[in-house]
Amino acid sequence: MNKQLIECVPNFSEGQNMLVIKQITDQIESVEGVKLLDIDPGKATNRTVVTFVGTPEAVVQAAFLAIRKASEIIDMSKHKGEHPRFGATDVCPLIPVSGITMEETAQYARKLAQRVGEELQIPVYLYESAASTPERQNLSTVRAGEYEGLPEKLTNPDWIPDFGPAQFTPLVAKTGATAIGARDFLVAYNINLNTTSVRRANAIAFDVREAGRVLRKGNPITGEILRDENGEPLRRPGVLKSVKAIGWYIEEYGIAQISMNLTNISITPVHVAFEEVCQSAQERGIRVTGSEIVGLVPLKAMLDAGKYFLRKQQRSVGVPDEELVKIAVKSLGLHDLAPFDPRKKIIEYVLEDMENNPAPLVSLSLKAFSNETASELPAPGGGSVAAYLGALGAALATMVANLSAHKRGWDERWEEFSDWAEKGQALKNQLLLMVDEDTRAFNGIIDAVRLPKQTNAEKVARTQAIELATQYATQTPFRVMQLALQSMEVIKAMALEGNPNSVSDAGVGAACALAAVKGACLNVLTNAKDLQDRRFADEKTTAALQMLQTAQEQEQIITNIVLARMNG
Repeated sequence: MNKQLIECVPNFSEGQNMLVIKQITDQIESVEGVKLLDIDPGKATNRTVVTFVGTPEAVVQAAFLAIRKASEIIDMSKHKGEHPRFGATDVCPLIPVSGITMEETAQYARKLAQRVGEELQIPVYLYESAASTPERQNLSTVRAGEYEGLPEKLTNPDWIPDFGPAQFTPLVAKTGATAIGARDFLVAYNINLNTTSVRRANAIAFDVREAGRVLRKGNPITGEILRDENGEPLRRPGVLKSVKAIGWYIEEYGIAQISMNLTNISITPVHVAFEEVCQSAQERGIRVTGSEIVGLVPLKAMLDAGKYFLRKQQRSVGVPDEELVKIAVKSLGLHDLAPFDPRKKIIEYVLEDMENNPAPLVSLSLKAFSNETASELPAPGGGSVAAYLGALGAALATMVANLSAHKRGWDERWEEFSDWAEKGQALKNQLLLMVDEDTRAFNGIIDAVRLPKQTNAEKVARTQAIELATQYATQTPFRVMQLALQSMEVIKAMALEGNPNSVSDAGVGAACALAAVKGACLNVLTNAKDLQDRRFADEKTTAALQMLQTAQEQEQIITNIVLARMNG
């Protein structure tokens, strides 16, 4: 995806009156080039997290309109809630999604902040990657004192806003201040406890969060704070890096929670945070009953969690993504407080569902796909069918690997077969993507052919477009050949080592893989003959024929192995 996309996750200080929130989100949806992904209100926190995505300029415009509307209809002088806050639009981070760097995203955040400060006269503090000074990078530092501390904060020379008024005007008394920044993807994650004690919840939070707890003399709660030579409080660090956490009581559910911000899930993934809280809670005689994700979560976080919990059970992780997500949801207790719908909570799924034409062929039933192929239209054709055959071959190899991982008496080999199953799943997923990609490549040629050709310039542009489209239509089945041939490694391993009761399935998988390689090869040769760049065409043709020969040899070897094991 070459188009620049950024995500915006503003937090508004209203979580009880959905009519107010709708007025704000209506502003966001009014901007072309923006898609509203999620609205997540919290009654106890009196706060709503909104998530939308779009092109940078469109996101900045939508964010500005939302901040303006919030300043008009939310009165911070009357606001109460469990979550730290200091403004009607409390925070407004921009997050790079694709085609854009963090520094570029930070520039858009500064642009938005300047506009909010100058046009709306709201004090704005830049934070995280957009921060004007290192001291302002941390959001909790920027928001220290909350709304009630703003009158004093705005007069402090060290805390003059980056944009907007440095005084507590009547307007600011209503709107509060806003923090605008650029950051990596943050997962807002709450873990539920079977206690109502905020003090005990905070003790757990202090155990796990990176900042840890302040050290005190004598009594760890009321004792005098110990300080270093610079007067800064001494701390005992927590066990989890890139994690912020506090304990609070949620009256709506009658429980205490650990409220966490996981600021870098490649350092501390969701499942690691969950397990550490479980351990700390258990040491205090408290049990974790489940958890909740506020806003959206990346698919990778859920897949990693699913694999982690399967490995704890010594079970194969080479299962479909949907199964990994299901395992993650159950293991993390994400249904504890409310149903968790992956299609509405996982960012990739939400974006996929919002696309006008997402993977139309792969989404069809088997019957519908065969009927579509049999229609009078030229696509889908042999290329898409070849890719699907390859996916079926990889799927059969994966099935044998999973059956072998769970075979009675082979417990010590579960990880060996899990690794093979994971490889098979990855190849299967890539081949499934190629089913629709082959049709898109074919349609690209058709679109190029239909370009105007009245003038010389149009003729040249049309010829170039046809050449590029044909090159891509040659590369696509070539990639199918590569993937299907790679799958034969997994198929062969399962024919040799896999569950003997399923060895014939490995043989069928090899036949599918060979059919995929042969079918895709025919498409490479067909498209390559029309190319003007003969060097490119000859290279692809020669390599394709070599792969076909290798696939034929490997399929025969696998068939012989299968027959020997079946008769042995």
